[in-house]
Amino acid sequence: MPYNLLADLVLLAHFGFILFVGGGGLLVARWPRLAWLHLPAAAWGALVEIAGIVCPLTPLENHFRQLAGETAYAGDFIGRYLLAVIYPTGLTRPVQIGLGLLAVAINLAVYAWAIRRLRKQAALPQ
Repeated sequence: MPYNLLADLVLLAHFGFILFVGGGGLLVARWPRLAWLHLPAAAWGALVEIAGIVCPLTPLENHFRQLAGETAYAGDFIGRYLLAVIYPTGLTRPVQIGLGLLAVAINLAVYAWAIRRLRKQAALPQ
């Protein structure tokens, strides 16, 4: 398998993980057992942003890009692919912390909604 294809697959997995971190709570509302997978993923996603840690998928993607003869990029996935569109000036530490806190707030709101929904369903006569 060509290395550029592996790099692109890592990129897609990374993007999917970010979508799962941000919106996985909605899936939990439908399939509550998915919380066992989503909660650690959401915690990791928030930790990466708040603490400024580089996700291991970023160096893996860069490694494959270099093996393919492409240039690796500096920084992290969000700064490279997402903020380039949303925030043209680039990723700053306060923005990164804000994104992490936003992920936590969104997930807290979705989980509160999902828990209320599940409690209402449990209270209905069967």
